[in-house]
Amino acid sequence: MTTTIRPELSERNKYWIEKHRYYELKHFCLQYPMWKKALSYILAIHSRSINLPTQKSQTSLTEQHAIERLYFTNRIEMVERVAAATDKMLGSYILQAVTEGCSYDVLKLRYDIPCCKDSYYELYRRFFWLLDKERQ
Repeated sequence: MTTTIRPELSERNKYWIEKHRYYELKHFCLQYPMWKKALSYILAIHSRSINLPTQKSQTSLTEQHAIERLYFTNRIEMVERVAAATDKMLGSYILQAVTEGCSYDVLKLRYDIPCCKDSYYELYRRFFWLLDKERQ
């Protein structure tokens, strides 16, 4: 399910970002489940002491895993940190919405989100505005 929010706001809105930047950030967040899965895979492989065949390269397998782990961890933490900064009480709902594409109606039905639709979408826009500042 996707969130049905207008991609472009009035430039007078305090959380305005350009339409295509919003889409870029939205698609960035929708990669969150893939990052979590990739990170758990890297951690599972690294925790086993097996010798995988490697290509001749400048970096060892351990270095490659460390670089990949850092890559995914940084992105996961960034999205989680911005969601928490958006609103302390509703941050978990915002995180779920932006990473899974849930709309307010879905959150209300499944989890009984404790706010009105207008407040939720205000926070939703604030999340992307903060993420835009974080990713610059």
